[in-house]
Amino acid sequence: MSDKRGDGATKAMSTVAALGAAFVARKVATVAWTKVTGKEPPSDPEDPAVGMAEALGWAIAMGVVVGAVRVLAVRAATARTRRHATQSPSS
Repeated sequence: MSDKRGDGATKAMSTVAALGAAFVARKVATVAWTKVTGKEPPSDPEDPAVGMAEALGWAIAMGVVVGAVRVLAVRAATARTRRHATQSPSS
């Protein structure tokens, strides 16, 4: 693996991990937002009926949560794929 970005299998595994992690993170963040604020997060933060503080809060929370979880998932998937590729066969 001389290519710094990895091979196709690593990229595919990283993409799947990032998408799955982002999906789960969004669901968890939605539940957490509902528990903390007592109401559902804004479905359309650009709607004028949604307050500026609420729209910004949701956007910031989602950006941080989804971004961090995607980084962690991609790093874990890449490490696992590379570790599996460098292991020698047992026979």
